[in-house]
Amino acid sequence: MTENDVVISCRNVWKVFGDRPERLAPRLTAQTTAEDLRATGQIAAVRDVSLDIRRGEMLVVMGLSGSGKSTLVRCLARLLNITAGAVTVEGRDIGRLTETELIDLRRRKMGMVFQSFGLLPHRTALENVAFPLEMRGQDRRSRIARAHEMLALVGLKGREGYFPRELSGGQQQRVGIARSLAVEPDIWFLDEPFSALDPLIRREMQDEFLRLKGMLAKTIVFITHDFDEALRLADRIVLMKDGAVEQIDTPERIVMAPATPYVAKFTQAVDRCRVIRAGAVAQPVQGPPPEGTALPGAETLHALARRIVGDSRPLIPVADARGGIAGVLDRQAALDLLLGPVA
Repeated sequence: MTENDVVISCRNVWKVFGDRPERLAPRLTAQTTAEDLRATGQIAAVRDVSLDIRRGEMLVVMGLSGSGKSTLVRCLARLLNITAGAVTVEGRDIGRLTETELIDLRRRKMGMVFQSFGLLPHRTALENVAFPLEMRGQDRRSRIARAHEMLALVGLKGREGYFPRELSGGQQQRVGIARSLAVEPDIWFLDEPFSALDPLIRREMQDEFLRLKGMLAKTIVFITHDFDEALRLADRIVLMKDGAVEQIDTPERIVMAPATPYVAKFTQAVDRCRVIRAGAVAQPVQGPPPEGTALPGAETLHALARRIVGDSRPLIPVADARGGIAGVLDRQAALDLLLGPVA
């Protein structure tokens, strides 16, 4: 990963709440514990976090309530000022930006959807979606056309004239998503954006979200407490505990190679076959690859179960995104993962 690939970078970031926490900044190190801070009457919501977020990546931040995930994302957008460390966006230290520069950065580069929808009650759904474009100074005709387009994109065509009070919680959430998309942000912060949706609509919105991600190539930071949702959406997962990062890794690695006992406990109930993709467990090809149809490397073992069970080849070729042979899947090892080892 080169510097040009990194959109957001944070180094040794702390966010401490309490009486004048800035006094502690020079003394905050990797060895400072939550107990050390509590002894001084301070609470660390984010503790010594360092990470890089790549261009076009969907980074999912997870953790139990109080783990610091929402606070971290607000620090990345400088909705909260950090106590120590540095956050840069495309190489600019956002802690050093003036208020005017920060507002300009958010208007040009960032979209945000939080759990509280923040819709303007006296404006219709269409007017709510068009509002950030109005603040940008865009002419009425083009901003209304864009708002229509975004509402259709999130499945609210025909609801343009409804006021927030006339919409369900899930519909209000969709208006919030449409509004954040209207400004065509390069960076998208989403704090549990599907939390108000019923399971069926939530699944549909996840499908839509994956489609949008593929179309729009946004850099996305997505908070959720739903591990199944994280596994489905994430390029990488950040798992937090008590304000600190326990592990940053791909979904497969989080499940197959937990870095700490906490991560192992957090993931112990996960059905691995629904997470592990064929490409992740493919072995290098030794000699000519097996003949016949290859399995798509991007599919999970669960999705490929019938094909694996019905294939008699001991080594099954696995294809990469371009259709080339990326490796071979050991059929017996895959069956052991799917069905359990032979007794």
